[in-house]
Amino acid sequence: MEDVRLIVALVLALGFAVLGGLAAHRLGLPSLIGYMLAGFLVGPDTPGFDADRDQVFLLANLGVAFLMFALGVEFSFNELLEVRRIALITAGIQIPLTILLGAAVGLAIGWDTRAAILLGGVFAISSSIVIIKLLLSRGEASSAHARVALGLGVVQDLSLVPMIALLPLLSGETHDLGPELARSLGVAAVALAAVIFVGTRIVPWVLYRVALIESRELFLLTVVVIALGTAYASHEAGLSLALGAFLAGLVVSESEFDAQVLTEIIPLRDVFSTLFFVSLGMLIRPSLVTEQPLALLIVVSALVVGKLLIAGGAYLAAGVDHRTATYAALIVAQIGEFSFVLAGVGLEDGIIDGDQYGLILGAALGSILLAPFLLRLAPLLVQVAAQLPGVAAQEAAQVLPSGPHEGLRRHVVVCGYGRVGQVLGEALTRRGLKFVVIEINPVIVRDLQRRGVTAYYGDAAAETLLRRAGIEEARTIAVTTPDLTVAMGTVRTARRLNPRIDIVTRANVGDEVELLRGQGATEVVQPEFEAGLEFVRHVLRRQGVSSRETQALVGHRRATFYQIDQPHSLYDEEPD
Repeated sequence: MEDVRLIVALVLALGFAVLGGLAAHRLGLPSLIGYMLAGFLVGPDTPGFDADRDQVFLLANLGVAFLMFALGVEFSFNELLEVRRIALITAGIQIPLTILLGAAVGLAIGWDTRAAILLGGVFAISSSIVIIKLLLSRGEASSAHARVALGLGVVQDLSLVPMIALLPLLSGETHDLGPELARSLGVAAVALAAVIFVGTRIVPWVLYRVALIESRELFLLTVVVIALGTAYASHEAGLSLALGAFLAGLVVSESEFDAQVLTEIIPLRDVFSTLFFVSLGMLIRPSLVTEQPLALLIVVSALVVGKLLIAGGAYLAAGVDHRTATYAALIVAQIGEFSFVLAGVGLEDGIIDGDQYGLILGAALGSILLAPFLLRLAPLLVQVAAQLPGVAAQEAAQVLPSGPHEGLRRHVVVCGYGRVGQVLGEALTRRGLKFVVIEINPVIVRDLQRRGVTAYYGDAAAETLLRRAGIEEARTIAVTTPDLTVAMGTVRTARRLNPRIDIVTRANVGDEVELLRGQGATEVVQPEFEAGLEFVRHVLRRQGVSSRETQALVGHRRATFYQIDQPHSLYDEEPD
């Protein structure tokens, strides 16, 4: 009999995730709450359906990799560098203070010093996955608070390496600790350098060569290999899988293929990242609440409130304005997947026991469940923060939200830069009108970019590409591609993103005119028919027909072909 455990686990996890997501939507709750509930229902601690936890966790790792890779593509090196000072200052304050907070809480609930210090380390690291999911669900992935929160998250992720290397101090195995710490940091540094080198030198070359083939299938496969391969290499080098995937995305973000890469990876990201939250739900054990209710309440409360205050204060100290600081602090006031890793190593080394590990697990899940609800308090907390001495008058650090290409307003988006697109582009250039090009041929894209034209590689029907081209602020979009499927998708998406935009596209045959109009095209051009009209115009003029009569004839034929309402014309009159 065939082994279908993976398929069964996938069907159960995704099926219940759909139900949980629908229930959460109906109740006005964030989707991740529904996904975690789904995981609890198919987990080992509830009767009925039981998905294979190991299989779901395996698939969830794919979700982590794709989610972090997509984040890196969206974030870019330049944006990371812009917030590096804020991230380093904030982390330098937040991480040690949160470790002290966690240690104090551990001692307060009766843990020994070693276990309490480990709890402090667990407190210090926020879940990057939860940060991203919260931002995506609120449509705030490009906001200022998203950038400073993610900047802090990257530094926290990097801090996991020395934390794990220092754990032998707590377990009593202090021999050769210095060389071991140096080795861990050295390997991490070499791994980071290797990722950056490969990403900047090799990955763009590979993507360019694959893009020349103009095969979406091969392009997608290449992107998946880059994302998962880098994540795996990072994991083997002692860094986290998530950090490796994020770095891979960062280096891809500097290439001309970033928007198309994001377009291809988003569906995989959304499906598999859902499994991450389902896998978290499978870890929920009711006994965590019944066996240690007071300790769990103390730990979760101290974690959320304490981390919120510490992170908020650290952001303010770094010069972030009070609104951005409040939102960012609320987002990072939780712990997640890397805390599980640190606690797991502590359990293996005998620093904590099974009950203490269970409490850490329960605190992490509790903080994640609370995170979406805490964000609803943001407007109130912003007002409270503004009342703090000196805060409201503080000059904000320069943290600007990222968005489409600056300066693009009332411009033209040209989709496809073949012969038709080039004629249009040259006319726009001569008139000094602003335009952006979306083109699937990487050679054309690079040539346009060298000439100073804003051009993006990819499929014009993709929402990511159209947003990158500033479709919401554009006045006109010209869809010049002869591919009907791409043209219909582009017209449909453009109309949805900008209901007021003027859309002109092309049809190969007369039957396609109404199809494209039905998707929202303002005007449809059929090149062969237009060429025929030019022949008519030329021949009639040579035969002595007046310009007025020729224009009337051509106008009538065009109106009839395109089924356009036409006012009474000379051509409609009976000849004398």
